Amino acid sequence: MTESDTSLGYEQARDELIEVVRKLEAGGTSLEDSLALWERGEELAQVCRHWLEGARARLDSALAAREAGAGGADGAREGGGADERDA
Repeated sequence: MTESDTSLGYEQARDELIEVVRKLEAGGTSLEDSLALWERGEELAQVCRHWLEGARARLDSALAAREAGAGGADGAREGGGADERDA
């Protein structure tokens, strides 16, 4: 990935990748141009993967925190219920 690729947002990289694929599928470009487009497509796909992996990590972290919080809250309620029965 180039330095300019790291500043691309997911949507920007995705849209440019769609355009690269469209050009490749349309054909009519020289071998050299096709290779350049393919290489650019690979770079853009890597940018998209980077963003998606980061989003997945954030979701996993948020879900783990939510489950940890829910587990703690359930444990407090169960413990509280036992204390009330003992009283």
